[in-house]
Amino acid sequence: MVAEAVAEVVAAVVAHAVTNVVTRFSTHRCARLFWLCVVNSLPRVRLVEWRPKLIRFPRNASLPAALLACGLLACGSPAVAQTAAQEPPNYPTRPVKIIAPQAPGGGVDLVGRVVADRMSRAMGQTFVIDNQAGAGGAIASQATARAAPDGYTLMIGYVATHGTNPAVRRSPYDAIKDFTPIAMIGGTPNLFVVSPALPVHTLQEFVLYARANPTKVDYGTSGKGTLNHLLMEQFKAAANFPSLSVPYKSIGQAFTDLMGGQVRAIFPGLAAGLPHVRSGAVRPLGVTGLKRHPILPGVPTFKESGYEDFDGLTWYGIVGPAKMPPAIVKKLNEEINQILAQPDFRDKLAGEALDTMPMTPEQFGQYMAKEIVHWTKIARASKIEVE
Repeated sequence: MVAEAVAEVVAAVVAHAVTNVVTRFSTHRCARLFWLCVVNSLPRVRLVEWRPKLIRFPRNASLPAALLACGLLACGSPAVAQTAAQEPPNYPTRPVKIIAPQAPGGGVDLVGRVVADRMSRAMGQTFVIDNQAGAGGAIASQATARAAPDGYTLMIGYVATHGTNPAVRRSPYDAIKDFTPIAMIGGTPNLFVVSPALPVHTLQEFVLYARANPTKVDYGTSGKGTLNHLLMEQFKAAANFPSLSVPYKSIGQAFTDLMGGQVRAIFPGLAAGLPHVRSGAVRPLGVTGLKRHPILPGVPTFKESGYEDFDGLTWYGIVGPAKMPPAIVKKLNEEINQILAQPDFRDKLAGEALDTMPMTPEQFGQYMAKEIVHWTKIARASKIEVE
């Protein structure tokens, strides 16, 4: 209410001052009529609605006095400050660092580099990838959270750093409060695969086999509390079958043991599992998501097979430190969404089984919050906690 009142005062002062100029120094009827039309149109302006009933100036008030009052009021006016904040910033003026919380060669690194390349071309400044692997992304996340919120330190926030990790770890950062959501890039579904040696070809057949042979369906993961671990625990709870988790340092090692017969199932991301599916080394039984993936149209979703709420994705986005300037966030979001709309960029990601998922910063923030709630529920039900 105070801001609106100040805005009205400023509008009234400006209108009075300019009206004095027009009526005092212009003898041309058209000039007077033009200004009256401008004043009458002011109520349609959304930033400042002109309602000059709060103050009245005498017709003979001096123009310098009116202009001085206008300047003094405008300096402290929230409306003026808001207008300035909405002006497009001169950003970036120097190179921008994008921290990738994974070693070179992984999915996070891949997404980061293709986005950084396009951003460099679009914004006329270098966007450079800084790989900071370790502690499940906690090292990179903490470095980003502590950085200056000026738009020159960003991070690839993904399902681990802003989804599963907060659900299973006591992190040195708050995945919501310590970050600014900027833009979602895209995601890939997860694929449940088994050894071809198992006599099963559907999810239902696997569940029946696991119940009858509880010691023969151990599954591999890329570590305790990772997405593929939580997904498998969710599947076990939903279908009521036993299976022992075998953690590995990487999903690649888990695939090696799957093909060697040490484990019988894995729940990797589609991009990681696709080469092994195409080579015939593994058999796909189900895919997460709301619909079948065009790369594997013959593989049903979990929902088609009778299991609800398996719409989790391995997703990637861009975040920054908390309290970044809204104008910079808006500019970055718009640039990234324009890149996501480019057909050749979509095709490049599609080649890695990634679908683009453009969102506003607000939508992306809500998405991350929902992910944390979802995976926290799964982790607590399965009593999974990583020290």
